[in-house]
Amino acid sequence: MRTTVGIIGAGPAGLLLARLLRRAGVDCVVLEARDRAHVGRRQRAALLEQGTVDVLRACGAASRLDREGVRHDGFELRHGDRAHRFDVASLTGGRANTLYPQTEIVKDLTALAEADGTPLLFGAPVTSVDGTEGDRPVLRYTHRGREETLECDWVAGCDGSYGVARRTAFASGRARLYERTYPYAWLGVFADAPPSSDELVLASHERGFALHSMRSPAVSRLYLQVPAGTKPDEWPDDRLWAELDARLAVAERPLQQGPVTDRSVIPLRGQVVEPMRLGRLLLAGDAAHLVPPTGAKGLNLAVADVVTMARGFAHRRRTGSTALLDRYSELCLRRVWQVQQFSHAMTVLLHPGPDDDSYDRRLRGTRLDRLAHGTAAAAEFAENYAGLPMDAPVV
Repeated sequence: MRTTVGIIGAGPAGLLLARLLRRAGVDCVVLEARDRAHVGRRQRAALLEQGTVDVLRACGAASRLDREGVRHDGFELRHGDRAHRFDVASLTGGRANTLYPQTEIVKDLTALAEADGTPLLFGAPVTSVDGTEGDRPVLRYTHRGREETLECDWVAGCDGSYGVARRTAFASGRARLYERTYPYAWLGVFADAPPSSDELVLASHERGFALHSMRSPAVSRLYLQVPAGTKPDEWPDDRLWAELDARLAVAERPLQQGPVTDRSVIPLRGQVVEPMRLGRLLLAGDAAHLVPPTGAKGLNLAVADVVTMARGFAHRRRTGSTALLDRYSELCLRRVWQVQQFSHAMTVLLHPGPDDDSYDRRLRGTRLDRLAHGTAAAAEFAENYAGLPMDAPVV
Protein backbone atom coordinates (compact mmCIF):
# COMPACT_ATOMS: atom_id res chain seq x y z
CA MET A 1 0.00 0.00 0.00
CA ARG A 2 1.20 3.51 -0.81
CA THR A 3 0.03 7.02 0.13
CA THR A 4 1.26 10.58 0.47
CA VAL A 5 0.92 10.91 4.26
CA GLY A 6 1.04 7.95 6.61
CA ILE A 7 -0.68 8.93 9.86
CA ILE A 8 0.16 6.95 13.00
CA GLY A 9 -2.62 7.17 15.57
CA ALA A 10 -6.40 7.58 15.36
CA GLY A 11 -6.86 9.92 18.28
CA PRO A 12 -8.26 13.40 17.69
CA ALA A 13 -4.97 14.68 16.21
CA GLY A 14 -4.59 11.92 13.65
CA LEU A 15 -8.26 11.86 12.70
CA LEU A 16 -8.51 15.64 12.37
CA LEU A 17 -5.37 15.70 10.24
CA ALA A 18 -6.91 13.05 7.98
CA ARG A 19 -10.06 15.15 7.66
CA LEU A 20 -8.12 18.32 6.78
CA LEU A 21 -5.91 16.50 4.27
CA ARG A 22 -8.91 14.87 2.61
CA ARG A 23 -10.53 18.27 2.10
CA ALA A 24 -7.27 19.66 0.72
CA GLY A 25 -6.97 16.83 -1.81
CA VAL A 26 -4.02 15.13 -0.11
CA ASP A 27 -4.32 11.35 0.22
CA CYS A 28 -3.47 9.64 3.50
CA VAL A 29 -3.81 6.40 5.46
CA VAL A 30 -4.43 6.22 9.22
CA LEU A 31 -2.98 3.34 11.26
CA GLU A 32 -4.20 2.84 14.83
CA ALA A 33 -2.71 0.26 17.21
CA ARG A 34 -5.85 -0.23 19.31
CA ASP A 35 -9.16 -1.70 18.24
CA ARG A 36 -12.08 0.57 17.46
CA ALA A 37 -13.94 -0.14 20.70
CA HIS A 38 -10.93 0.85 22.81
CA VAL A 39 -10.38 4.07 20.88
CA GLY A 40 -14.05 5.00 21.20
CA ARG A 41 -14.05 4.80 24.99
CA ARG A 42 -10.76 6.52 25.86
CA GLN A 43 -11.58 9.26 28.35
CA ARG A 44 -9.61 12.47 27.89
CA ALA A 45 -10.01 16.23 28.17
CA ALA A 46 -13.31 17.85 27.33
CA LEU A 47 -12.72 21.63 27.28
CA LEU A 48 -12.29 23.04 23.78
CA GLU A 49 -10.83 26.44 23.02
CA GLN A 50 -12.68 28.76 20.68
CA GLY A 51 -10.07 28.12 18.00
CA THR A 52 -10.57 24.37 18.20
CA VAL A 53 -14.34 24.74 17.86
CA ASP A 54 -13.81 27.03 14.86
CA VAL A 55 -11.53 24.47 13.17
CA LEU A 56 -14.02 21.63 13.69
CA ARG A 57 -16.83 23.77 12.29
CA ALA A 58 -14.79 24.86 9.27
CA CYS A 59 -14.00 21.27 8.27
CA GLY A 60 -17.57 20.03 8.73
CA ALA A 61 -16.96 18.08 11.92
CA ALA A 62 -19.05 20.05 14.43
CA SER A 63 -22.70 19.24 13.74
CA ARG A 64 -23.09 17.20 16.94
CA LEU A 65 -20.74 19.47 18.88
CA ASP A 66 -22.99 22.43 18.04
CA ARG A 67 -26.04 20.52 19.28
CA GLU A 68 -24.59 18.93 22.41
CA GLY A 69 -21.57 21.02 23.41
CA VAL A 70 -21.97 23.36 26.37
CA ARG A 71 -20.50 26.84 25.95
CA HIS A 72 -18.67 28.18 28.99
CA ASP A 73 -18.17 31.94 28.97
CA GLY A 74 -16.07 31.71 32.12
CA PHE A 75 -15.38 29.71 35.24
CA GLU A 76 -15.60 30.11 38.97
CA LEU A 77 -12.40 30.71 40.92
CA ARG A 78 -12.54 29.86 44.62
CA HIS A 79 -9.90 30.70 47.19
CA GLY A 80 -9.85 31.96 50.73
CA ASP A 81 -13.49 30.86 51.28
CA ARG A 82 -14.56 33.21 48.50
CA ALA A 83 -16.01 32.53 45.07
CA HIS A 84 -15.37 34.78 42.09
CA ARG A 85 -16.79 34.26 38.60
CA PHE A 86 -14.03 34.85 36.06
CA ASP A 87 -15.73 36.17 32.92
CA VAL A 88 -13.46 35.02 30.11
CA ALA A 89 -15.76 36.06 27.27
CA SER A 90 -16.04 39.68 28.42
CA LEU A 91 -12.25 39.95 28.61
CA THR A 92 -11.59 38.42 25.19
CA GLY A 93 -14.16 40.01 22.91
CA GLY A 94 -16.59 37.10 23.17
CA ARG A 95 -14.23 34.12 22.87
CA ALA A 96 -15.23 31.23 25.07
CA ASN A 97 -14.60 27.55 25.74
CA THR A 98 -16.94 24.66 25.00
CA LEU A 99 -17.38 21.48 27.01
CA TYR A 100 -17.48 18.50 24.64
CA PRO A 101 -15.69 15.25 25.50
CA GLN A 102 -12.74 14.08 23.43
CA THR A 103 -14.37 10.66 23.08
CA GLU A 104 -17.21 12.31 21.17
CA ILE A 105 -14.78 14.17 18.88
CA VAL A 106 -13.14 10.85 18.05
CA LYS A 107 -16.51 9.28 17.27
CA ASP A 108 -17.47 12.21 15.04
CA LEU A 109 -14.18 12.22 13.12
CA THR A 110 -14.16 8.44 12.76
CA ALA A 111 -17.63 8.50 11.23
CA LEU A 112 -16.56 11.24 8.80
CA ALA A 113 -13.40 9.38 7.80
CA GLU A 114 -15.38 6.23 7.04
CA ALA A 115 -18.03 8.19 5.14
CA ASP A 116 -15.30 9.90 3.09
CA GLY A 117 -13.58 6.62 2.31
CA THR A 118 -10.37 7.60 4.08
CA PRO A 119 -8.35 4.41 4.74
CA LEU A 120 -8.52 3.90 8.52
CA LEU A 121 -7.14 0.70 10.01
CA PHE A 122 -7.81 -0.17 13.65
CA GLY A 123 -5.82 -2.93 15.34
CA ALA A 124 -2.83 -2.06 13.16
CA PRO A 125 0.16 -1.32 15.44
CA VAL A 126 3.15 0.21 13.69
CA THR A 127 6.29 -1.74 14.61
CA SER A 128 8.87 0.45 12.87
CA VAL A 129 9.26 3.68 10.96
CA ASP A 130 12.08 3.48 8.43
CA GLY A 131 13.61 5.79 5.87
CA THR A 132 12.46 9.11 7.28
CA GLU A 133 15.75 10.76 6.30
CA GLY A 134 15.08 9.89 2.66
CA ASP A 135 12.12 10.62 0.41
CA ARG A 136 10.32 7.25 0.73
CA PRO A 137 9.57 6.43 4.38
CA VAL A 138 8.10 3.01 5.12
CA LEU A 139 5.76 2.11 7.98
CA ARG A 140 5.83 -1.54 9.00
CA TYR A 141 2.73 -2.69 10.85
CA THR A 142 0.68 -5.75 11.67
CA HIS A 143 -2.98 -6.13 10.79
CA ARG A 144 -5.19 -9.17 11.19
CA GLY A 145 -2.17 -11.29 12.01
CA ARG A 146 -0.17 -10.30 8.93
CA GLU A 147 2.96 -8.16 8.53
CA GLU A 148 2.25 -5.24 6.21
CA THR A 149 4.04 -2.17 4.88
CA LEU A 150 2.85 1.31 4.01
CA GLU A 151 5.05 3.35 1.70
CA CYS A 152 4.53 7.10 1.98
CA ASP A 153 6.12 10.44 1.23
CA TRP A 154 5.69 11.75 4.78
CA VAL A 155 4.91 10.37 8.22
CA ALA A 156 2.69 12.16 10.75
CA GLY A 157 3.33 10.86 14.27
CA CYS A 158 0.11 11.34 16.24
CA ASP A 159 0.42 8.29 18.50
CA GLY A 160 1.16 9.81 21.90
CA SER A 161 4.12 10.15 24.22
CA TYR A 162 4.80 6.39 24.34
CA GLY A 163 4.30 5.73 20.63
CA VAL A 164 6.65 4.57 17.92
CA ALA A 165 6.86 8.04 16.34
CA ARG A 166 8.50 9.61 19.38
CA ARG A 167 10.80 6.59 19.80
CA THR A 168 11.85 6.96 16.17
CA ALA A 169 12.59 10.65 16.70
CA PHE A 170 14.92 9.91 19.60
CA ALA A 171 16.55 7.01 17.77
CA SER A 172 17.70 9.52 15.17
CA GLY A 173 19.96 11.13 17.77
CA ARG A 174 18.72 14.60 16.81
CA ALA A 175 15.75 15.01 19.13
CA ARG A 176 15.96 16.57 22.58
CA LEU A 177 13.44 16.32 25.42
CA TYR A 178 12.71 19.27 27.70
CA GLU A 179 10.83 18.14 30.79
CA ARG A 180 9.34 19.34 34.07
CA THR A 181 7.83 16.92 36.60
CA TYR A 182 5.66 18.28 39.41
CA PRO A 183 5.64 16.90 42.97
CA TYR A 184 1.88 16.41 42.94
CA ALA A 185 -0.73 14.64 40.81
CA TRP A 186 -4.48 14.71 40.23
CA LEU A 187 -6.89 12.10 41.48
CA GLY A 188 -9.64 12.22 38.86
CA VAL A 189 -13.06 10.65 39.37
CA PHE A 190 -16.34 10.27 37.54
CA ALA A 191 -19.39 10.36 39.79
CA ASP A 192 -23.07 9.77 39.15
CA ALA A 193 -23.93 13.13 40.68
CA PRO A 194 -25.54 16.19 39.08
CA PRO A 195 -23.06 19.03 38.57
CA SER A 196 -22.93 21.50 41.42
CA SER A 197 -22.22 24.39 39.06
CA ASP A 198 -23.08 25.35 35.48
CA GLU A 199 -19.43 26.18 34.79
CA LEU A 200 -16.06 24.82 35.84
CA VAL A 201 -14.98 25.47 39.40
CA LEU A 202 -11.26 25.86 40.14
CA ALA A 203 -10.38 25.96 43.82
CA SER A 204 -7.03 26.93 45.30
CA HIS A 205 -7.15 25.75 48.89
CA GLU A 206 -4.47 25.49 51.56
CA ARG A 207 -5.09 21.73 51.56
CA GLY A 208 -4.56 21.52 47.81
CA PHE A 209 -6.14 22.26 44.45
CA ALA A 210 -9.55 20.88 43.40
CA LEU A 211 -11.54 21.14 40.19
CA HIS A 212 -15.20 20.50 39.47
CA SER A 213 -16.36 19.82 35.93
CA MET A 214 -19.20 17.91 34.31
CA ARG A 215 -19.81 15.35 31.58
CA SER A 216 -23.62 15.47 31.46
CA PRO A 217 -26.56 16.73 33.56
CA ALA A 218 -26.21 13.58 35.66
CA VAL A 219 -22.42 12.97 35.68
CA SER A 220 -19.72 15.08 37.34
CA ARG A 221 -15.98 14.99 36.72
CA LEU A 222 -13.87 16.01 39.73
CA TYR A 223 -10.15 16.31 40.39
CA LEU A 224 -8.20 16.50 43.62
CA GLN A 225 -4.55 17.43 44.09
CA VAL A 226 -2.68 14.53 45.71
CA PRO A 227 1.02 13.76 46.25
CA ALA A 228 2.86 12.28 43.28
CA GLY A 229 2.86 8.50 43.46
CA THR A 230 -0.57 8.27 45.09
CA LYS A 231 -2.60 5.12 44.31
CA PRO A 232 -6.31 5.47 43.49
CA ASP A 233 -7.36 2.98 46.16
CA GLU A 234 -5.80 5.19 48.85
CA TRP A 235 -8.87 7.39 48.47
CA PRO A 236 -12.10 5.50 49.35
CA ASP A 237 -15.35 7.31 48.65
CA ASP A 238 -15.88 8.73 52.14
CA ARG A 239 -12.41 10.24 52.29
CA LEU A 240 -12.66 11.53 48.72
CA TRP A 241 -15.98 13.35 49.19
CA ALA A 242 -14.91 14.83 52.52
CA GLU A 243 -11.80 16.31 50.94
CA LEU A 244 -13.60 17.56 47.83
CA ASP A 245 -16.21 19.19 50.04
CA ALA A 246 -13.53 20.87 52.16
CA ARG A 247 -11.78 22.32 49.11
CA LEU A 248 -14.71 23.11 46.81
CA ALA A 249 -17.73 23.98 48.91
CA VAL A 250 -18.63 27.54 49.83
CA ALA A 251 -21.39 28.80 52.12
CA GLU A 252 -24.91 27.91 50.95
CA ARG A 253 -23.55 26.06 47.88
CA PRO A 254 -23.03 22.42 48.86
CA LEU A 255 -21.23 19.94 46.66
CA GLN A 256 -23.51 17.37 45.06
CA GLN A 257 -22.38 13.81 45.80
CA GLY A 258 -23.06 10.42 44.25
CA PRO A 259 -21.54 7.00 43.51
CA VAL A 260 -17.98 7.11 42.13
CA THR A 261 -17.88 5.06 38.91
CA ASP A 262 -14.22 5.50 37.93
CA ARG A 263 -11.03 6.87 39.46
CA SER A 264 -7.45 7.29 38.29
CA VAL A 265 -4.32 9.24 39.19
CA ILE A 266 -2.95 11.62 36.56
CA PRO A 267 0.70 12.71 36.87
CA LEU A 268 1.44 16.38 36.24
CA ARG A 269 4.33 17.00 33.89
CA GLY A 270 5.39 19.17 31.00
CA GLN A 271 7.38 17.86 28.04
CA VAL A 272 8.54 19.28 24.73
CA VAL A 273 10.38 17.38 22.00
CA GLU A 274 12.56 19.51 19.74
CA PRO A 275 12.56 19.61 16.80
CA MET A 276 9.04 18.50 15.91
CA ARG A 277 10.15 17.57 12.38
CA LEU A 278 12.96 15.12 11.72
CA GLY A 279 13.40 14.47 8.01
CA ARG A 280 10.07 13.21 6.68
CA LEU A 281 8.71 12.53 10.20
CA LEU A 282 6.50 15.22 11.75
CA LEU A 283 5.36 14.91 15.37
CA ALA A 284 2.03 16.25 16.61
CA GLY A 285 0.05 16.26 19.85
CA ASP A 286 1.31 14.18 22.76
CA ALA A 287 4.02 12.66 20.57
CA ALA A 288 5.62 16.12 20.55
CA HIS A 289 4.59 17.63 23.87
CA LEU A 290 2.67 17.21 27.11
CA VAL A 291 1.30 19.97 29.32
CA PRO A 292 0.00 19.72 32.88
CA PRO A 293 -3.80 19.43 32.64
CA THR A 294 -4.51 22.55 34.71
CA GLY A 295 -5.30 24.73 31.71
CA ALA A 296 -6.89 21.96 29.60
CA LYS A 297 -4.51 22.69 26.74
CA GLY A 298 -3.33 19.27 25.53
CA LEU A 299 -6.05 18.54 22.97
CA ASN A 300 -6.19 22.14 21.81
CA LEU A 301 -2.44 22.25 21.26
CA ALA A 302 -2.69 19.05 19.19
CA VAL A 303 -5.32 20.72 17.01
CA ALA A 304 -3.01 23.68 16.40
CA ASP A 305 -0.22 21.27 15.38
CA VAL A 306 -2.29 19.44 12.77
CA VAL A 307 -3.77 22.63 11.37
CA THR A 308 -0.21 23.89 10.80
CA MET A 309 0.79 20.53 9.31
CA ALA A 310 -2.23 20.37 7.01
CA ARG A 311 -1.54 23.86 5.72
CA GLY A 312 1.98 22.76 4.85
CA PHE A 313 0.77 19.73 2.91
CA ALA A 314 -1.93 21.75 1.12
CA HIS A 315 0.68 24.36 0.14
CA ARG A 316 2.95 21.61 -1.21
CA ARG A 317 0.12 20.13 -3.27
CA ARG A 318 -0.76 23.51 -4.78
CA THR A 319 2.75 24.81 -5.42
CA GLY A 320 5.15 21.87 -5.20
CA SER A 321 7.03 23.79 -2.50
CA THR A 322 7.89 22.38 0.95
CA ALA A 323 8.51 25.87 2.36
CA LEU A 324 5.74 25.62 4.98
CA LEU A 325 6.58 22.02 5.88
CA ASP A 326 10.20 23.07 6.31
CA ARG A 327 9.04 25.57 8.94
CA TYR A 328 6.63 23.19 10.66
CA SER A 329 8.70 22.74 13.82
CA GLU A 330 9.52 26.44 14.10
CA LEU A 331 5.90 27.52 13.68
CA CYS A 332 4.50 24.95 16.11
CA LEU A 333 7.11 25.47 18.82
CA ARG A 334 6.29 29.17 19.11
CA ARG A 335 2.82 28.24 20.31
CA VAL A 336 3.95 25.15 22.23
CA TRP A 337 6.26 27.12 24.50
CA GLN A 338 3.70 29.88 25.09
CA VAL A 339 1.18 27.23 26.15
CA GLN A 340 3.80 25.50 28.30
CA GLN A 341 4.51 28.79 30.06
CA PHE A 342 0.83 29.47 30.73
CA SER A 343 0.11 25.93 31.90
CA HIS A 344 3.13 25.98 34.21
CA ALA A 345 2.23 29.37 35.67
CA MET A 346 -1.39 28.30 36.21
CA THR A 347 -0.29 25.04 37.84
CA VAL A 348 2.11 26.71 40.25
CA LEU A 349 -0.47 29.38 41.06
CA LEU A 350 -3.26 26.97 41.97
CA HIS A 351 -1.32 24.12 43.60
CA PRO A 352 0.42 24.58 46.95
CA GLY A 353 3.78 22.83 46.83
CA PRO A 354 4.98 20.40 49.50
CA ASP A 355 7.69 22.85 50.59
CA ASP A 356 5.58 26.02 50.52
CA ASP A 357 5.65 28.22 53.60
CA SER A 358 3.48 31.10 54.79
CA TYR A 359 5.32 33.52 52.50
CA ASP A 360 4.52 31.38 49.44
CA ARG A 361 0.87 31.16 50.47
CA ARG A 362 0.56 34.93 50.80
CA LEU A 363 2.17 35.47 47.39
CA ARG A 364 -0.24 33.02 45.80
CA GLY A 365 -3.21 34.64 47.49
CA THR A 366 -2.14 38.07 46.27
CA ARG A 367 -1.87 36.85 42.71
CA LEU A 368 -5.29 35.21 42.88
CA ASP A 369 -6.83 38.39 44.28
CA ARG A 370 -5.36 40.33 41.40
CA LEU A 371 -6.86 37.92 38.86
CA ALA A 372 -10.26 38.23 40.53
CA HIS A 373 -10.49 41.87 39.45
CA GLY A 374 -10.57 43.48 36.01
CA THR A 375 -6.85 44.13 35.75
CA ALA A 376 -4.37 43.75 32.91
CA ALA A 377 -3.27 40.53 34.60
CA ALA A 378 -6.83 39.20 34.36
CA ALA A 379 -7.04 40.14 30.68
CA GLU A 380 -3.78 38.35 29.87
CA PHE A 381 -4.90 35.28 31.82
CA ALA A 382 -8.24 35.24 29.98
CA GLU A 383 -6.55 35.52 26.58
CA ASN A 384 -4.43 32.45 27.28
CA TYR A 385 -7.27 30.51 28.94
CA ALA A 386 -9.60 31.06 25.96
CA GLY A 387 -6.77 30.06 23.63
CA LEU A 388 -4.22 31.86 21.51
CA PRO A 389 -5.20 32.70 17.93
CA MET A 390 -5.00 29.73 15.58
CA ASP A 391 -4.15 29.70 11.88
CA ALA A 392 -7.12 29.38 9.60
CA PRO A 393 -7.81 25.72 8.80
CA VAL A 394 -7.53 24.15 5.38
CA VAL A 395 -11.04 23.85 3.90
